[in-house]
Amino acid sequence: MAGGKQSPRQKMVNLMYLVFICMLALNMSKEVLAAFGLMNEKMETSNIKTGESNLAFLNGLETKASENEEKFGPLYKKAQEIKNLSKEYFDYLETLKVEITKDVKDPKDYAVMDKSDYLDQKFFQGDNLGEEGKEFLKRINDYRTQVSIILPKEMKEVKSAVESRFATGDDLKDDGKVEKRDGTRQDWINYHYEGFPLIASLTKLTALQSDIKATEEDALKAMLQGQLTSEISMTNYTTLLEQEKSAYYAGEKFTGSIVLGRKDGTTRPNEVNLTLDGRKLTEEKDFVIEEGKVRLLISAGSPGDHEIKGNLVFLQDGERTEVAVSQKFATITKPNAALIAADKMNVVYRGVANPMTISIPGIPSNKVSANAPGLSRRSGSSYVMNPGKGRTVKITARGSLPDGSPVSSSAEFRIKDIPRPAGSIRGEAGSAKMPRKNLEIATVGAILEDFDFDLNLGVSGFKFKVPGQPTVNVKGNKLDARAKSALRRAKRGDAVQIFDVQGYITNNRTYKLKKVSPVVIEITN
Repeated sequence: MAGGKQSPRQKMVNLMYLVFICMLALNMSKEVLAAFGLMNEKMETSNIKTGESNLAFLNGLETKASENEEKFGPLYKKAQEIKNLSKEYFDYLETLKVEITKDVKDPKDYAVMDKSDYLDQKFFQGDNLGEEGKEFLKRINDYRTQVSIILPKEMKEVKSAVESRFATGDDLKDDGKVEKRDGTRQDWINYHYEGFPLIASLTKLTALQSDIKATEEDALKAMLQGQLTSEISMTNYTTLLEQEKSAYYAGEKFTGSIVLGRKDGTTRPNEVNLTLDGRKLTEEKDFVIEEGKVRLLISAGSPGDHEIKGNLVFLQDGERTEVAVSQKFATITKPNAALIAADKMNVVYRGVANPMTISIPGIPSNKVSANAPGLSRRSGSSYVMNPGKGRTVKITARGSLPDGSPVSSSAEFRIKDIPRPAGSIRGEAGSAKMPRKNLEIATVGAILEDFDFDLNLGVSGFKFKVPGQPTVNVKGNKLDARAKSALRRAKRGDAVQIFDVQGYITNNRTYKLKKVSPVVIEITN
């Protein structure tokens, strides 16, 4: 532009234009260098924030692993491996950045970072790749390969991102070279790192560090997301029957619901605090902690309602989370015999403590009460009836269903007197044969033959008659002197009578027995 057949003035003007264009080009270069510098600053700031976030995430995962090793332990181990690989590669790049900028006095003066000498000399030897360049490529490839191996095969998107971020041309077609704008082909490392200004190379290294942080973040989030997805999978759910009470009666409306419950063998409470009817339950003796459940070893206990209360404690992110427990169950008396009743045979005897069992099927004995004149409770469903006057007695039983609604039932019993006792001598009733001397020492008694109750009867007096002799009134249950005197006058074969026997019940002398039948004794000598 300044040569040829031009005047000196025109040559000077052309030269001035050339200088002006160079000055414009120089200013543009400084702006571009500054732009790279600002971009580098922003990426370094972003790397710091992402690093802090990843560290917090890893610490949280460590806490979860300490709380539940089975579920989060393997996940934390993989996260640590990726963290260590990332730190090693990140530190290598940071060392490289420090080396290439060691001669720059002001790290913010990007306008002076326009030379490419340092990185060109470090990575390349003429047209060949130097040892440092080979190491640089190896670091990228190793990181990409090792992270891909650690990531589970299900994380295809994360693996694809890792392959893309840290591709070095070895996956390119043909000769593995990158095609330039002019159509020529060049090795990947030459294309990206040879002949660039220092600030551009610095920014590219920071961009690699940013990719490391992003890879670490993606891997950590994907692993946790995979765990959460597995946990909420419908294959981990089962159906449970939730009902207001443990037993229902025929015709009663069922109030239960089918609900979903998540089954997870790795979910184990860190602490179990339970009581049964106020009694504290202890591990191994009353319950054991198994995979995803607390299995109770308690007895069903006595008939009645029972309540299990307390809480299960889980540690979440180092904090205690309590899950309340409040469950009830009912225990009813186990039937041990068939119930067989004779119709029209509901009878109780006056003067006797008639044992009775009163219950309502399906209702615990402590929820049942019975009332009638002369009825008293011993324990549980065991009662005693001592009927008074009248010919019948009505017994009413009342109970309360689990929902609080009342149930009542009644039965009428006939009241009968104790049958007529029979007089006895030496345990023999009606008639007997014995020598005179045996009769003198024998005991007069009264017995109830074929009676269902074992009553002890006593005799307070009787009349004694020997044929041809006056009747003798005797007090007590043995012959007195007057009766024995009359007996000595009896002949062999005489029938001696004992009658008007005054009998009584030993433990209930207020009850008046029917007249005792007489007994006749034949004298054998």
